Amino acid sequence: GAPSCSGSRSHPFEFERGRSESSGDEDDDDEDDEEEEVEEEEEEMESDTRARFGTDDGELDSDDDGERTINLAELTPYILCSICKGYFIDATTITECLHTFCKSCIVRHFYYSNRCPKCNIVVHQTQPLYNIRLDRQLQDIVYKLVVNLEEREKKQMHDFYKERGLEVPKPAVPQPVPPSRGRPRKVLGSVFRIPPELDISILLEFIGANEGTGNFKPLEKKFVRVSGEATIGHVEKFLRRKMDLDPACQVDIICGDHLLEHYQTLREIRQVIGESAVQDGLLVLHYGLVVSPL
Repeated sequence: GAPSCSGSRSHPFEFERGRSESSGDEDDDDEDDEEEEVEEEEEEMESDTRARFGTDDGELDSDDDGERTINLAELTPYILCSICKGYFIDATTITECLHTFCKSCIVRHFYYSNRCPKCNIVVHQTQPLYNIRLDRQLQDIVYKLVVNLEEREKKQMHDFYKERGLEVPKPAVPQPVPPSRGRPRKVLGSVFRIPPELDISILLEFIGANEGTGNFKPLEKKFVRVSGEATIGHVEKFLRRKMDLDPACQVDIICGDHLLEHYQTLREIRQVIGESAVQDGLLVLHYGLVVSPL
């Protein structure tokens, strides 16, 4: 039968030795040559073993056991958002199908659709934003893999707020974890949260426009979170900018049965009108468009 793998290398050398010993007319020099060849073959085998395992003694180095270098290109398909084609920022996963996207990308997508952009499954019939969750572990992995990505994002956010004269949100301070028995828990790193000064959430409902108001864009975002010190004048400016309204177009903003004035703050309106102005924790404001008289 065929020799086994572990013994296949020794047979040729034994055969050579046997043949040299059985030859009566071979001199001592030929026998020495055969032994030198065998020694050279054995040395080559040992050096090959050392080269394969990276050690001088032919043993596997325990420090490098199981480690290998991976090119970033191999992992790129798993850390890219299929909507913007960039690396995940605030990685957010749909709980129904477990597909992940940038938070801003998937939230923007759900303004127009209730289906997953990747598999087309219905995420939720009316409120798809209920079925998404931040994936902080995946985002941490992305930041560790892509050099300087986290620093660039923080700088862009800082510049965004500074250009608009807004206060830059500060990272939340991790809360101390009380001592407990058993395995110690790791304290999560700092994450950005909504600043406490943005304490009012408003719902902007369109009630129509009269003839002659011209063309205007529908308001894409009707849920807005702002400071309670913001006035109705600020809300009107927001509507004019987002809807590209003509200066001649007048914006009437109503809360309940009250036509609101520019100087009134949102906090005052909520306190005066009370719970009748609030729906699911949102201050409901209705707005209509009319043409200002000449």
